[in-house]
Amino acid sequence: MLSKEHKTKIVKENQAHAQDSGSPEIQVALLTERINLLIKHFGTHKKDHHSRTGLMKMVGQRKRLLEYIKNRDVSRYERLIQKLGLRK
Repeated sequence: MLSKEHKTKIVKENQAHAQDSGSPEIQVALLTERINLLIKHFGTHKKDHHSRTGLMKMVGQRKRLLEYIKNRDVSRYERLIQKLGLRK
């Protein structure tokens, strides 16, 4: 689970403007962080299938948001995947 301070830091790093709190870029960044934390969790808890289901839902949501950004503006999409280190 993300702490409030960590979540605020991620939002500030991905804001388009000062009042931005829920743009697709922010949502993708938050989902990516939660996905990374769950992947570390599975290193020690291999049989936690319930959390694995939640992970697959988050990956699907992130995929849909990335597709939305890509369809709207390819340059925004490319900057975001470069910044988050996705699609190597």
